[in-house]
Amino acid sequence: MSCAGGKKTIFLILLFILISGILGFNQAAALTDDEKNNVAIYQKASPSVVNVISTVITRDFFLNPTPREGSGSGSIIDSRGHIMTNNHVIRDAQKLEVTLADGSKWPAKLVGTDPDNDLAVIKINAPPEKLKPLPFGDSKKLQVGQKVLAIGNPFGLGLTLTTGIISSLGRTIRSEVGTTIEEVIQTDASINPGNSGGPLLNSSGEIIGVNTAILSPTGVSVGIGFAIPVHTAKRIALELIAKGFVSYPYIGTVIHTIIPQFAKALSLPAEKGAMVVEVAPGGPADKAGLKGANKQAQIGNFLHPVGGDIIIQVDQLEVKDAEETIKYLRERKIGDVVNFKIIRDGKTREVKVTLQERPKDFRRKP
Repeated sequence: MSCAGGKKTIFLILLFILISGILGFNQAAALTDDEKNNVAIYQKASPSVVNVISTVITRDFFLNPTPREGSGSGSIIDSRGHIMTNNHVIRDAQKLEVTLADGSKWPAKLVGTDPDNDLAVIKINAPPEKLKPLPFGDSKKLQVGQKVLAIGNPFGLGLTLTTGIISSLGRTIRSEVGTTIEEVIQTDASINPGNSGGPLLNSSGEIIGVNTAILSPTGVSVGIGFAIPVHTAKRIALELIAKGFVSYPYIGTVIHTIIPQFAKALSLPAEKGAMVVEVAPGGPADKAGLKGANKQAQIGNFLHPVGGDIIIQVDQLEVKDAEETIKYLRERKIGDVVNFKIIRDGKTREVKVTLQERPKDFRRKP
């Protein structure tokens, strides 16, 4: 082989290796359609997801004021600077600060909260060009198995993205004030504590839920997360922006579920239903004549309030437990007249109650 021919062969071999390397690199760098979708949504939604720092003033052993910070995430929902997040992220805060995706920090003010659904709206006065609202999706058309993406801005260290699927729909979880949150979305997308309040997105980059909780004994995500559906969150956010609180129908009672063992031990006239334990003075139930418990009875090691009216039917709903009754009443409108069928002193009666707007500071009673 001539020297020139050898050099040409070596050149061709090196060229082949170079081209193969380039092709191999490009092949390794190529993204699947699903990965491209993840990247596109992350890039599109990132400017709309913020970090929320809340400062609560506590007192130490010597009663000295000590600031304590909490962190969560939120979503910009309009060009006026309104941000939707969780109530537990901003609860009791004396100071609120929002960090945008570009790193700029803005003082925020509280617009309104709804502890019953663990939602809150805060507001910053940032220039319109910095405010990129996230579009709302339709959470009523979701399906189990559908892809979802959770974006958060935990601790102000930068945005995070996790992906997964909808594991279940129509879940019920309990809020920190003891009320039930209905129609909750369950997902296996990791929702860590700093991501609370951030958006759960569909594959079009639309908000379908607000990430609110994880189910874990250690506080670390184990594949079971919950998000408040956007059709609930949007309705509440608009009401909070309009007036700072959410109106709920109210009758002014505390009711407990009657179970067969309980009924048998107390010789109650019904084996299921809900007992009126407490009636708020001057409330709708009080005005209508409903009666609460007037004594206590010991069952096992516990004292139980007894003697109140036993609710066995509300309108056309046969009452099986207290939770079902509360849910039914929460879905009525203020001003509705509700017909209660009750048992009092062994006799069946009917009592009509006109629902009123619940007082702002009345959190735990239906």
